[in-house]
Amino acid sequence: MTDASLQWLDGIAQADLVRAGEVTAAELVESALRRVETADRSLGFLVERMDDQARALAAQAPGGSALAGVPMLLKDHLATCAGVRHTSGSRYLRDFTPGIDSELVTRYKRGGLVPLGTAATCEFALLSTAESARYGPCRNPWDTDRTTGGSSGGSAAAVAAGAVPVAHGNDAGGSIRIPASCCGLFGLKPTRARNPLGPVYGDVGGGLWVEHVLTRSVRDSAAALDVTSGAMPGDPYHAPPAARPFLDEVGAEPGRLRIAVSVDAPTGVPVHGDCRAAVERAAELCEELGHAVEEASPPVDGARLEQAFFVIYAAGAAWRLDAWRRELGRDPEAGELEPFTAALAELGRSHSASEYLLAQEAAQADARRIAAFHDSYDAVLVPTLAGPPVPLGHFAAASDDALRTLEIDAAFAAFTWIANATGQPAMSVPLHWNDAGLPIGVHFSAAFGAEALLIRLAAQLEAARPWAQRRPPVSG
Repeated sequence: MTDASLQWLDGIAQADLVRAGEVTAAELVESALRRVETADRSLGFLVERMDDQARALAAQAPGGSALAGVPMLLKDHLATCAGVRHTSGSRYLRDFTPGIDSELVTRYKRGGLVPLGTAATCEFALLSTAESARYGPCRNPWDTDRTTGGSSGGSAAAVAAGAVPVAHGNDAGGSIRIPASCCGLFGLKPTRARNPLGPVYGDVGGGLWVEHVLTRSVRDSAAALDVTSGAMPGDPYHAPPAARPFLDEVGAEPGRLRIAVSVDAPTGVPVHGDCRAAVERAAELCEELGHAVEEASPPVDGARLEQAFFVIYAAGAAWRLDAWRRELGRDPEAGELEPFTAALAELGRSHSASEYLLAQEAAQADARRIAAFHDSYDAVLVPTLAGPPVPLGHFAAASDDALRTLEIDAAFAAFTWIANATGQPAMSVPLHWNDAGLPIGVHFSAAFGAEALLIRLAAQLEAARPWAQRRPPVSG
C-alpha cells in the first residue's frame, strides 16, 4: 500500500490491515518513518529517532491489542525508553539516556504499538506550548506561525499532520487537551492514576500528572487506554476499575445525559468569541442528540483554586529539578535552564511545606464540591481554551517572571487545569474550526472514574459531526 493510502487511516484501521495480511507491521513502520521525516522538516516535532528499535519491534509477532503493529511517537517527557536519550526539552538533560523502559512504554510494546521516536515539548513540559531553547519551536500544521499548544505539542503536530495515528502525551494542567484543541485532535485526560507512572514514579506533582495519548479518532484513544490502564505493584493509589474494555464503550449508547454548560472562565479571564461559539454549537448538537443541556457551573472559587494550583505546580517544578540534580549528580550550569524554569522552581522553593499542604487541602475541598455537582450533572461542557492557537513566542513575554508567565498561560488555558486539580477525567473534542481555518476544541469533564461516559459521548459526537476528513495545510 502507498504512503498516501495509509496516512489518514486511524490506528485501528492500520492494525486491521496487518491482521488481514494486507500489509505488515514493518511496512507500516517504514511508511510512517517517511511521513515523520517529511512533516518534521516543516513542523519540528521530532526529537530522537528510534529507527532501529522500531524495525526490530515491527519484525516481532505483533501483540494482541486492537493497535498491534501501529507506529507511534513518545513525548520527550516522563515516559522513557531504554537506550533513547530523554531530555524533557532541556539543555540540562542533553546527555541523559535512561536504562529502563517506563511501565507505560512496556505496556505499549506489549500491546504491539511501535515507538518510532520522541516528540518535542517545552522545557520540563511546564507551559501550554512546545517551544524550547534546546530544540526551537514546534509548529502547528494548521498555521506554522502558531503554537501547537502544549506541552504535548510535538505529539499533536505529528498526529495532526498524518505522520502517525497515535502519539503519547501527558497532562498536568491540560497538556493533552490543549494541543488537541490547537491541532484539531481528540485528547482524553484519564482519571488520576488510571495509567501507571512507574517504576520511577508513583505520583508526580501531587497527583496533577497523568499519561495517555493524542489521536485523530475516539476509538484509537479508547484502545490505547485498554493497552495501558491499571495499577502496577507499589502504586500509592489507583483509579476505580473499569467495568469493561474502554473500546467497548465506542458506539455504546450514552443515554440521555444531563450536561451543564458554561462559556465563562472560572477565573474571570476573557473568552474569545470563537471559543464561545464552539461551545454554543456543541451544546446545540448535544441537544439534537437528545441530551438535557442547561447553563450551570460547578460551585468553585476559581481564583482561590487557581492560586492553590499555582502553589502545587511550582512545588512540582522545584521537586523535578531537585530530582534531576540527584539523578545527574550535578547542578545546572549557567545557561542550561530557561529563565522561566529556573524562576518557577525558585517560586516553588519559596513556599513552605505547610503552604503546599494547604494548597492540596483547597484542591481536595473543591474536588468534593465538584463530585457533589456531578450528582446533578453527568458532564460539564466548557471551551477547552480561552482563545484560538496563539502565535509562537506568546509565552516568552515575561519568561523571567514565573508568576506573570503562569498568569499569561492561565489566561489562555483557563479551563483545563481544574480537572488536574480534582483528578477527574476530561476531554477536548474537535467539533469546530473558526473562519481562519484554525481548530477550536470543546471540553467535557465527568465524575472521577467516568471515562466510559466520556468515550461514549465522544464517539456519539464524532459520528454526528465527523472531523476525520479535515486536513491541515502541512502534512506528512
